[in-house]
Amino acid sequence: MTTVFVRHAVSDYASWRKVYDGFAGFQQANGVTAQAVYQAVDDPNDVTVTHDFATLEAAQAFTKLDELRKAMQSGGVVGTPTVWFTNKV
Repeated sequence: MTTVFVRHAVSDYASWRKVYDGFAGFQQANGVTAQAVYQAVDDPNDVTVTHDFATLEAAQAFTKLDELRKAMQSGGVVGTPTVWFTNKV
């Protein structure tokens, strides 16, 4: 199993969360098997999300989808996200 961590700033958490929640069906259709959302304790607009995938290849393909990029823009992601891939051991 591969987990993708994505950390980014958002302009408004509540607005971002609506877009994120509305994207759940797309996530599932593109290999996401589980997800979680975290906020920094001192800044609710500092968000980290995790998405689990069966394989590294599925995770990498998901992060390259144009629809994902558009959803992030629509949700108010600010700047360039930090993305890293991990394997559960």
